[in-house]
Amino acid sequence: MRTGFYPGTFDPVTLGHGDVIRRALKLVDKLVIGVAINRDKGPLFSLDERVEMLTSDIEALCPDDFHRIEVEPFEDLLMARAEAVGASVIIRGLRAVSDFEYEYQMVGMNRALNDEIETVFLMAEARHQAIASRLVKEIARLGGDVTSFVTPTVAGALKRKYESA
Repeated sequence: MRTGFYPGTFDPVTLGHGDVIRRALKLVDKLVIGVAINRDKGPLFSLDERVEMLTSDIEALCPDDFHRIEVEPFEDLLMARAEAVGASVIIRGLRAVSDFEYEYQMVGMNRALNDEIETVFLMAEARHQAIASRLVKEIARLGGDVTSFVTPTVAGALKRKYESA
């Protein structure tokens, strides 16, 4: 069984993330989505909120394949977590050339740690490529409509989060 590991902060999960997940499921038998704690990024949503939103959204977006997906938080080294879940491949989503520069460096470091685990880059559909969680949060914070970038669940969570701020 081929297991993939798709790490990210998912703060919040977007339709671009969902598209990468659907594409990844074509390549692996099981997909573990690792929700990174990453205190350096200062997430808007708590870890529990991000795991809950991701689980809910993925169940809605991939109902036929949900049984092949696990969502779990992680704070350890990406490669250590990939090894722990038995991944043979790490899934990374790319939006632009600027993403590739960072990811290229990361692949080199990860291969130095474990050259048995491959990294696969997946591009979201063209209509989702410009979506970035950071920009979605900014639009929501300023009262803009984010419904074309995220699911209704996430749009509602963003609205509640900024109304209470």
